[in-house]
Amino acid sequence: MKIHRALRMERCIGCHSCSLACARLVYKSVSWDRAGIRIRSTGGVSSGFQAILCLACDPAPCAAACPTGAMVQRKSGGGVLLKKSLCIQCGKCAAACPVEAIALDASGNPSVCVHCGQCIAYCPHDCLELVEADKPDAAPCLESCHVER
Repeated sequence: MKIHRALRMERCIGCHSCSLACARLVYKSVSWDRAGIRIRSTGGVSSGFQAILCLACDPAPCAAACPTGAMVQRKSGGGVLLKKSLCIQCGKCAAACPVEAIALDASGNPSVCVHCGQCIAYCPHDCLELVEADKPDAAPCLESCHVER
């Protein structure tokens, strides 16, 4: 199973092309509120940017916090799936995410990276990639989640 990682953020110029690609291609929206990846400044161009996206925690605290079972851990690993018909827009999934990777739109609908890789082709500086979930490259990201494996 491959998971999405932002492994070369030192190259990022904050253009948000990845976020817009995700919103349009995955969530069928033109709003950054409906993107599974968001870019945040760490202090401007001189200090760089940070990608905010699902770290594919296992177990996923967002899924555990969901009172209706709308957000569920993928059986094969690699993040969570959202069953929209069960979602009550309570925001508990977003509150439980240790890295603020779940965005809520104005109606409370959650957006989270589904690790599809659609955004990768739209990054002009090759900051993003899909990596095998069990490869060492993913370890620092998984460790930052503070979840026991």
